[in-house]
Amino acid sequence: MSSFDVKLNSNLAYLPVYVPGKAISAVARELKMSASDLIKLASNENSFGPSKKSIKAIKDSLKQIHIYPDGSYFDLKNKIAQNFGLGMNNITLGNGSNELIELIGHAVLSEGDEVVVSQYCFAIYPIVAKLFKAVPIIVPAKNYGHDLSAMLKAITPKTKVVFIANPNNPTGTLATKEEVEEFLSKVPSSVLVVMDEAYYEYVDKPIEIFTKIKEKPNLCILRTFSKMYGLAGLRLGYALAHPDFITALEKVREPFNVSSVAEKAALAGLTDLNHVKKVKSANLKGIKFLEKNFEQMNLSYVPSSANFVLVNVKDGASVFVALQKEGVIVRPVGGYGLIEWIRVTSGTPKENKKLIKALKRVLNKK
Repeated sequence: MSSFDVKLNSNLAYLPVYVPGKAISAVARELKMSASDLIKLASNENSFGPSKKSIKAIKDSLKQIHIYPDGSYFDLKNKIAQNFGLGMNNITLGNGSNELIELIGHAVLSEGDEVVVSQYCFAIYPIVAKLFKAVPIIVPAKNYGHDLSAMLKAITPKTKVVFIANPNNPTGTLATKEEVEEFLSKVPSSVLVVMDEAYYEYVDKPIEIFTKIKEKPNLCILRTFSKMYGLAGLRLGYALAHPDFITALEKVREPFNVSSVAEKAALAGLTDLNHVKKVKSANLKGIKFLEKNFEQMNLSYVPSSANFVLVNVKDGASVFVALQKEGVIVRPVGGYGLIEWIRVTSGTPKENKKLIKALKRVLNKK
């Protein structure tokens, strides 16, 4: 093959590639296993799936798949606005909250700006910072979670954005209401605070930070339909923020960045409160089951407020490989500097039991 002579953006040479959790189909190909013999507990997906109402909405929406979505996404924005007591001009949608993180970079970041993040933060935050030639300022974690006091001290005149995931991925830690409110009261108004609440719906007693939107123009909250609502494959998230910032995000997003199928599925999911209640309850039981078994196995873990648990297995990479051969896909987190750990999604009761049995077999062989 002839060489590629087009000069690329020089910044790409320093930009890491995000590595997602391994797909069932990929592991099945590599290990020559049947996909039906594998379970995936690697990407914090909702093993219980979406609401039946969402499934019906998806099927119904396929009849109009040849027509572009409503580019204003009126129906879904209106429903979200009603749920939060906000205006539609406080909301924009993204192809997953991942896209919204990148759109924030487009709207705010320039070369040399600083972006404050926590150690063990979601990998996309520093990647997006580097994409726009901004400088990630990494603040040491406190008990594997955000040290908001230290992050506040890390802010300089060059700081443009602070990213806070609450609960945090990959550690599952939760900053308290008092910690978050104190941080918001002291952060400069010129610094955008992005509260990434992808796992908000799983929290036993969640913090209602969205109530601060009207009084904190520099606050942007991200939510997703990929986790609790079980729509990860459709890619849909949303941002809540001041109208001026929403206008900026609307300018940099692609037209029709969210499919009509995703919009209808999300809209239906928001009406099925019973499904959310059931999944949340099942997840809390699943987390307790996993944590109890980790304790019995004398494995250290980080108490989780999300739908996954970070557990120390001494050698995350080798246990990850061995578990795949047992039919269980988890997430190694060496890329986060946690080489001894794996991150495990809480699945269905059957999946959780399979994981624990497989993990015991793997660790007993060491």
